[in-house]
Amino acid sequence: MVDQLINFDKELFLFLNGLGTTTWDGFWMFITNKYYAIPLYAFLLILILKKHNKKEIFFTLVLVALLITITDQTANLFKKTLFLRFRPCHTADLIEHMRLVKTTIVDGQIKPYCGGQFGYFSGHASNAMALATFIGLVLQKHYKYIIFILLFWAALVGYSRIYIGVHFPGDVFTGMIVGGIYGGIIFKLRQFLIRKYA
Repeated sequence: MVDQLINFDKELFLFLNGLGTTTWDGFWMFITNKYYAIPLYAFLLILILKKHNKKEIFFTLVLVALLITITDQTANLFKKTLFLRFRPCHTADLIEHMRLVKTTIVDGQIKPYCGGQFGYFSGHASNAMALATFIGLVLQKHYKYIIFILLFWAALVGYSRIYIGVHFPGDVFTGMIVGGIYGGIIFKLRQFLIRKYA
């Protein structure tokens, strides 16, 4: 059963990764780069500052930091200790059949790059989904559809990891589930803290 799931994950990866073209590479590299999302985070912070009191803002910002820390460290634990599943570009039977979009410079030459050796599960996907869930729920009372926009953004980030060749779909799907669960739990914690202290 596990072997069948792994084989399906590989086949789905090759299909989705193979849909890429050089025309779209720049777009997906933009989506996958977490630093390019800083304007989005700044915009969301402005919305939070605009609609909440000082205590609510304080709890929200502290809990965002906690959320990212927990999500990121869980991904690292899964990748480097529990599962040790190779990324696609470190999987011998895939490397000749996949597109690896990301590059780095080694000894003055441009070389393909895909990050660390292990990839289950995707920290990018989990962090994006955790933030989308938490911030979407925080702002939903004031901006009805913002959660759907943020969830769509998180899905784009997740797909970008497959597109550029650094994660399997299973890595991304698991990351999105874990991120969504953590985002929901931390939102519940925020509600509790606001009821008790705000």
